[in-house]
Amino acid sequence: MEWMDPLSVLFLFSLAIAFLWKMNNFWNSSSQNLPPGPKPLPIIGNLHLMDLKRPYRTLLKLSKQYGPVFSLQTGFQKMVVLAGYETVKEALVNQADAFAERPMVPILEDYQKGYGVVFAHGENWKVMRRFALTTLRDYGMGRRTIEDRIVEECHSLIRKFESFGGKPFDNTTVLNAAVANIIVSILLGKRYEYEDPSFVKLLNLFNENTRLAGSPSVTLYNMFPALGFLFGSRRIVLNNKMELDNFIQDTFIEHLKELDVNDQRSFIDAFLTRQQEEKNKINGFFHNGNLKAIVNDLFGAGTETTSITLCWGLLLMMKYPEIQKKVQEEITKVIGSAEPRIEHRAKLPYTDAVVHEVQRFANILPTSVPHATTVDVTLGGYFIPKGTHIITLLYSVLYDESQWEKPYKFYPEHFLDSEGNFVKRDAFMPFSAGRRMCAGETLAKMELFLFFASLLQRFTFQPASGTSQEDLDLTPDIGFTTPPMPYHICALPRS
Repeated sequence: MEWMDPLSVLFLFSLAIAFLWKMNNFWNSSSQNLPPGPKPLPIIGNLHLMDLKRPYRTLLKLSKQYGPVFSLQTGFQKMVVLAGYETVKEALVNQADAFAERPMVPILEDYQKGYGVVFAHGENWKVMRRFALTTLRDYGMGRRTIEDRIVEECHSLIRKFESFGGKPFDNTTVLNAAVANIIVSILLGKRYEYEDPSFVKLLNLFNENTRLAGSPSVTLYNMFPALGFLFGSRRIVLNNKMELDNFIQDTFIEHLKELDVNDQRSFIDAFLTRQQEEKNKINGFFHNGNLKAIVNDLFGAGTETTSITLCWGLLLMMKYPEIQKKVQEEITKVIGSAEPRIEHRAKLPYTDAVVHEVQRFANILPTSVPHATTVDVTLGGYFIPKGTHIITLLYSVLYDESQWEKPYKFYPEHFLDSEGNFVKRDAFMPFSAGRRMCAGETLAKMELFLFFASLLQRFTFQPASGTSQEDLDLTPDIGFTTPPMPYHICALPRS
């Protein structure tokens, strides 16, 4: 490694100290009623308090001490954490516009440069989100056409599970590929075989970046970006991003060669058509940077979270075989051997409740994606300045003791009334809420129900030989999302 000369190190250190002093001077000298929080130490802030592998646990603990609106400092970054259903709802729903920005997080700025949808800012975000929602609907999101694609993919997934002959296998890659094929069909107008080398490599790059984005190394880089050369995980994330961009670049070049604006076959075709329509527009948004970013966003968001939830679902069915049996009995009684469709969801209240409880219990995005305030705002009696980095602790919402009867247990009855009917719960926010809520919520809900019901209709899931239900570990793994620890599963065909 080539080290910086002492003068450069001193210069960077001086800049960091000046920035820290300026930020603390505002927060500490303000006459406004700022949120309380633990006293930060010089340079590191509250780093000494944090569990860097599972920071959401530290944040929940601090919310018990300082209340549902509290401040925290990690390195030089001052932020405000919002905990509990009522507080998160007040911010994201009742004051939606005030909490509709994204903060400038170093790894996210390196990764997407403010383009795309998920991590975008200002007018770019508004234009891209509007285009994404409209185009996703045009290509079937929430409609029968995409339901048919999911059902077809269920058939392929079932055949793949059958191929293991009841022997133990790791279902992570298979579920990832099946779910990814749905968003790929919208983005590219095609599907991949599960073993396709390019497809497998693409999925592995996304998975590695999601895992590394929540690693202690990247967390430290976000806190001390001037020392980025010390953190190897950042280099891996950006190298992976370069490979992903190259794949997307090659793909949309091929689409451009075959583009027929009167016969658009995919999301990329729709973007390229808009790009041609606005090619003479100054400061337009339909450029290649946004195309790469939005495809990256939709592929990642449309694959990772849904496949992780399904992995949790099958693990929990092995852990609680009595719940698995009740789901299977309901499916058999109501639809028999007919293929599950969305129209069956209302007739399968217990199955629907189990799918929702998997999402709640799995808690796969515990700190959500960070927000930022667009204006000075008051929340919970505290003043929060414009531009403040906001953490909406979804973990505290999905496990809110005032909202859930048994928050720390897997309990499908959270979503059932006394007569066994499905009931919606306001505190069910796995997709977040407000202006920045997940654009693919409708698609994800459809996928989760159809994949889960189809698999439970055809298979009984058991642990590998020698592993008991008690041995199955429900501790979440480490990453930006929280998948289950790796496990092996046996898919036994139902007679």
